[in-house]
Parts: sequence; C-alpha cells; structure tokens
Amino acid sequence: MYAIEFENVSFSYSGTDVNDNLTKTEEVLSDFRMKVEKGAFVALLGRNGSGKSTCAKLINGLLVPTSGKVTVLGMDTQDKKSLFEIRKKAGMVFQNPDNQQVASIVEDDVAFGPENIGMPREEMKKRIDYALKVTGTEEFRKAQASRLSGGQKQRVAIAGAIAINPEILILDESTSMLDPKGRREVMSVIRTLNREEGMTVIDITHYMDEAAEADAIYVLNEGKIAKTGTPEEVFSDAETLERCGLELPRAALIAKKLKEGGLPIDGVNLDKGGLSEKLCELFRKV
Repeated sequence: MYAIEFENVSFSYSGTDVNDNLTKTEEVLSDFRMKVEKGAFVALLGRNGSGKSTCAKLINGLLVPTSGKVTVLGMDTQDKKSLFEIRKKAGMVFQNPDNQQVASIVEDDVAFGPENIGMPREEMKKRIDYALKVTGTEEFRKAQASRLSGGQKQRVAIAGAIAINPEILILDESTSMLDPKGRREVMSVIRTLNREEGMTVIDITHYMDEAAEADAIYVLNEGKIAKTGTPEEVFSDAETLERCGLELPRAALIAKKLKEGGLPIDGVNLDKGGLSEKLCELFRKV
C-alpha cells in the first residue's frame, strides 16, 4: 500500500466572471498521477499556478478531485467518513507561520492539535514533549510565540503538525518566507523526521536546493507533469526546467557553467560539497 496515490486526477475551480456574470471553469490539474511510497521524501516543483498547492489540498481532503481518485494510506479522500482519519494521518504546514498560530504560548500552540482530536491527556503530554524535542523547540515551550524568529516559528508550526502523530507531513511552501538560516533550521528538522523517524514528506517548494535532497521530484507545468524522476534525472534536463520557469540548484548551475567553459566536470552536481570535491580533484591534476 502506498502512502499517497493520485490516479488520473483532474481538478477544476469554478467561479463567476465579474464582467459577463457567467460561470467559468479553470482546470488546475489534468490527468495527474503520483505514487508515493511510505517513508519517501518527494518534492513538487513548478511556477506559481502550476497546481502544486492544489495537490496538497487534495491529499488532505480540503479539496476533492473533479475526476480521478486520491487515496491516503488506502483511504479515499472523497469518502467523508475517512476525512477525520486522513487529516490525523496527513499533517500540513503552510507558508506563513503566523497564520498557523492559535495560542500565544508555544506549548499551548503545539497542544492545540492533540486536544482537537481528543487525544488522551497522558498520550498528549508525551506527543507534545516529543514534538518539541524533535523540532529543537524545547527551550521555547513557555515563550510567547509572537516573539520568536521566522525559523523558530516555523519549527513550532511543524511541532504542532507532528504532535498529532501523523504518518505524512505536507509542506506547502513552508520555507518561502524564511531567510537562509531559517530554511536550514526547518529542513534539518524535516530530514530528521524523514530519515530517522520514517515520516513520509511531501515538500512543495520553489527552492531547488531543497528539492535536491528528495528521493523523487515531480515537476508540474500548467497542471500536468512535465518531468519526474530522481533529483539527478530531473536536474540533468535543464531544457525542461527552463521551459517550466525553474532553475538548477546553485551547485548544479555553477557546474554547468564551468563545463560550458571547458572544465571536464561530469555528471550532475547537486550540492556544494560534491562540486568542491570535483574541483579539488581537478586542481590537484594541474
């Protein structure tokens, strides 16, 4: 059983045009297919309006497909009886941490989710302690959330999401409002949850360096899959990325420019560590 499965999913928004007062339909996803193994780290890439956030809402049951089927841990998101369980199993973290804050004190904010699903008090205490520990926010538990930095607030938001004990964590542009330090803090937590705790992660992002850490990447363009594969496979296709309004990760872009300049650099270099090693090897041969 897959953690998440999209089967020929299409989704359209309907609205009324203010000029001619006619109902118009806009297709956001078309024949979208995706299978995510349990414990996988998958990145969704694409320019604004490509359908990435719609995918997140379809997973969590906030939207239902116009056609096709979305299943989460074997549960159909169109089955209203399964929605509560789906939302317990698939936690979401959104772009702006301030919009996710429901209590002024960090510990109370993290407790909101477990309380809302009726978690027994003893288990709830353990989940809160775990969530604060794994996100590195224990020292803030009695602090006012409004006084934390952006990266700290987003880590608290992640703590709130994982306190309900989800099997899947969906990040919808969760690092887009953070500075580089804040992004590193948040992604460090995500890597720990995925690699050490076995949590399935769906990372919707504009940052190519984040996507380079994923097991698989789906590139969306105008509601359709333009490219899918491992980071190496996707980032070796610079032409498709450019057509979709995306860039290579910084290290891969530098390597591409150096290769075009005549340096014998082979393969796709996705991180600065790997690129540095190749450059050192070349310099030793000079």
